[in-house]
Amino acid sequence: MSEPSSCSMEQPYTEIIVVRHGETAWNAAGRIQGHMDVELNEVGRQQAASLADRLSREPEISAIYSSDLKRALETAETIAASCGKFEVIKDPDLRERHLGDVQGLLFREAAKVCPEAYRAFSSRRTDQVIPGGGESLDQLYHRATASLQRIGQKHTGERVVVISHGGVIRAFYRRACSNRFRGSILNTSVNIFHLSGDDVWTIKAWGDVSHLNQSGHSQSGLGAGISSSVAEVIMDEKRA
Repeated sequence: MSEPSSCSMEQPYTEIIVVRHGETAWNAAGRIQGHMDVELNEVGRQQAASLADRLSREPEISAIYSSDLKRALETAETIAASCGKFEVIKDPDLRERHLGDVQGLLFREAAKVCPEAYRAFSSRRTDQVIPGGGESLDQLYHRATASLQRIGQKHTGERVVVISHGGVIRAFYRRACSNRFRGSILNTSVNIFHLSGDDVWTIKAWGDVSHLNQSGHSQSGLGAGISSSVAEVIMDEKRA
């Protein structure tokens, strides 16, 4: 995929390889995950193994961080086993956005089952929280970007891996590029960020799935009348 333009890297920086977790059964079924703790399916485990093999043949990694949700943690532990048997550092701030009352529902049913929560989930407002304890996009943004900033400051001059979720990776893109990413974020896609000492975030690679030998899942489910924000999440959930 094309890369956003980069700035000068004269300042010391941390290279952070940000990866979305492998596929789950809920991804394949189009079921909304959020903070629900769903493990990888067999496809997801194969994706994680392919990624781990790739990273084991690349320059040395200093640390591996992960969301504490099973789908991310299992992906991270697979990489750790191939790249020097690291102890994965769990960070709850790398969790997916809490999606409130729509969590656990199928996308195609959510508007009917929980209309109020679905409207909030579909809103373009970045300050809109979701009934049932769900976060706004702004809350997710501040939580997630603060976590990556801490990691960057701790590992200046090093190369680290962060395993997280689609919504979190969108927040990182927004921080680096000052706008929203409109495409899908595939399972185990590699996105490389440079965080410099002068608080500049630069994207050096985006959406790289060259380690996968499969073509991915269908983009079915993107029906008319679905807002772009919801369509983005559906693409993330439906595509491997």
